[in-house]
Amino acid sequence: MESFENDITIVDVGTRLRQLRQERGKSMRALARDSGLSTNALSMIERGLSSPSVSTLYKISGGLHVPITAFFREEPAQKDIVFCKLSGRTKVKFPNGVWEGLGGETFTGHIEPILLTLEGEASSGPFGMIHSGHEFVFCISGQIEYEIENHKYILDEGDSLIFAAELRHRWRNIGETTTTAIVVLAGFEPRERPSEYHITSGLKGA
Repeated sequence: MESFENDITIVDVGTRLRQLRQERGKSMRALARDSGLSTNALSMIERGLSSPSVSTLYKISGGLHVPITAFFREEPAQKDIVFCKLSGRTKVKFPNGVWEGLGGETFTGHIEPILLTLEGEASSGPFGMIHSGHEFVFCISGQIEYEIENHKYILDEGDSLIFAAELRHRWRNIGETTTTAIVVLAGFEPRERPSEYHITSGLKGA
C-alpha cells in the first residue's frame, strides 16, 4: 500500500472530534461516559496531544453515534454534475486498505461508486452490514469474496455481482495479493451514506 501514502490526506482528528461533539451538544464528561474512555484521554485527543488508535476511534464514534468515517470527511456541497479527476479523489486509508470516492459523495443523486484496494486477507469485519438500495461489485484484479445471507460468491478478475443491499453482507480479500474492486451503491435512502459501512471495519483476519 506504500504507493498511496503520499495521496492520503492527514486528518486533524482532534478538531473533527470537537466539531462532532459540539454539534451534538455533548460534554466531554458525557462522551467519556458513553465511550468508556477517560475525560483526560478525550481531552488529549481534542487538543492534538494524542493520536487515537483505530479501536479508540470506534469507541468515540460509538459514544457520538456516528460512523467512524465521520472523522475523515466534512459534508460536501452536493452537485448535479460531478467531474472527478484522478488527483481530486477522496481517499481514506483504513486498516489494510484504501477507500476512494469516485464522485458520488458530492452527487445529488442516490448513487455512489467507490474503488476499494485491499491488502491480502483484509475484510469488512465479522458481523456483516445492511443498508438500503442495491450494490454492484466488479473485481478489477485479485480475488474478493462476498458473503450474502450465508451464501458465498468468489469474484475473480472480471467477475461481477449485483444484489439487494438490505440482505446482510460482508466482503474479504481471500488471497495474499492486493485486490482492487469497483463497488457501486445505488437507490439508497436520502441522507444515507452506505459507502461508510464498507470502511468502518476492514480488519485483517476478521
